[in-house]
Amino acid sequence: MLAIEHLRKRYGETIALADATIAVRPGTVHTILGENGSGKSTLVKVLSGVVRPDGGSVVLDGRPLAGRHPAELQAAGVATVFQEVLIAPDRSVVDNVLLGVDGLFRRRLARSRRRAAVEAVLQPLTRDPMPLEAEAGRLPLAMQQLVVLARALYRRPRLLVLDEVTAALDFGDREAVFATMRRLAREGTLILFITHRMDEVMALSDDVSVLRAGRSVATLPVAGCDPESLLRLMAPQTAAELAHAL
Repeated sequence: MLAIEHLRKRYGETIALADATIAVRPGTVHTILGENGSGKSTLVKVLSGVVRPDGGSVVLDGRPLAGRHPAELQAAGVATVFQEVLIAPDRSVVDNVLLGVDGLFRRRLARSRRRAAVEAVLQPLTRDPMPLEAEAGRLPLAMQQLVVLARALYRRPRLLVLDEVTAALDFGDREAVFATMRRLAREGTLILFITHRMDEVMALSDDVSVLRAGRSVATLPVAGCDPESLLRLMAPQTAAELAHAL
C-alpha cells in the first residue's frame, strides 16, 4: 500500500502542505479532492520527486520514497501524469510513448516491436485508432493527453498519480480512461486521482481524501459520501458544520 504521513512543504511564508496524511488501499482508485490552494499540486510534485518535502514520509510497499529524485521514483514504480500536457511535439506518437524507455537515436526495440508495444497500451484508451507516426504536436489536445497517459502506463507502474488528466477529454475518451483505471486497480496498481469534478469523484472513486489549506481533513469511502458533505469538508464555515460533514 501507499502511506503518506505528515507531509509538509513551505515556500517562504506560504505553507503549501501543513500536514498531509493519506493511506491508499490496494485495489482501489483513491481521489484527492480540495479547492485551489489546498495543496493538491504540491502533493503531486512531492510524489513525483519534483520538489523535496520539508518533513513527513511517503512509503510505498515498505520503501521510503519522500525526497528522492524523479528517476529514482520512476525506478521504484511511480508514474505521474501532470495536468500540463508534456510531449515532444516534433516526435511521433510512438517516440513520445516510449520516451525515456527506448532511445530516440539509438533504439533498443525494432520498429515493428515499437509499434506493437505502443498500439497495445493505446488501444484501451482510445475509441479511434491513433496515427502512430504522426507528430504528436499536430494532434488535438485530447489525443496528446492520451499519449502522455500511455507513456505512464507503458512503464507498468506500481503507483499511478493522475493530476486532472480528464480536463482535455470528451465524455467518450473519459469513460475509456476510467475503464482502464478500474482495471488497473483490480490488477493491483495503486491509483491516486486528482480532480476538481465532483461527478468524477462519485463515478470513479473507491475512497476520497479531502485536503484543506494543506491539511488532510478526512479520508472516506465514497459509498458513504454525497457531494454536499464533501463540499462542506473542502471549505467548512464553522466547527459545527465540519462536525456535521464528518
